[in-house]
Amino acid sequence: MKSQKAAIFDLDGTLLDSMGVWNQIDIDFLGRRGIAVPADYIITVASMQFREIAEYTIDRFHLPDTPEQLMAEWDEMARVAYGTTVQAKPGAVEYLRELKGSGVRLAVATTLMPQLRTAALDHLRMSEFFDAIVSVDDAGGVGKSKPDVYLLAASRLGAKPENCTVFEDLLVAIRSAKSAGMQAWAMYDDSSASDWPEITRVADGTLYDFRDAPRL
Repeated sequence: MKSQKAAIFDLDGTLLDSMGVWNQIDIDFLGRRGIAVPADYIITVASMQFREIAEYTIDRFHLPDTPEQLMAEWDEMARVAYGTTVQAKPGAVEYLRELKGSGVRLAVATTLMPQLRTAALDHLRMSEFFDAIVSVDDAGGVGKSKPDVYLLAASRLGAKPENCTVFEDLLVAIRSAKSAGMQAWAMYDDSSASDWPEITRVADGTLYDFRDAPRL
């Protein structure tokens, strides 16, 4: 019996050219409080889940808000952007269509909240391609520093880890996927530019455009 091939995709910074949205939210959110965004903030929170980011932000900047208040404010700021202005990375839609047509099983593995990922996937007409959508919350709330979310996605696709290819933009996530025995390809994103030399060393391949992505 032929082994089922699978591809697992991150959203922010990988399929979606969306990190600029979050950068602007960070600027606007902290700007409302008279705080400039520190140089290391965006990289530090990039691999965290939503509540972790809220708790970290409150602690770092000594904010009086609760995590729920921060998440609600960010959600409101992001909802419109994800549903109307977020764009796909070059060649992403065409690549998903090609994989789907060749029988590869497809999943999303994301830290994005359901309403944001749904808004973006519907806006970009990507929803139809995926056989499973898995969040870090589905994987017990463990962030991408551990491979739980990728293993759960593989399980839902009926694929063995060694037959899965993960597409990510973050160094910590690429290392995590590889620790599970999966192939990991890196999509370049400005948000992780400082890690790009190490990403290039660790990943099985690198991309600036999905038109150059591997044929699985």
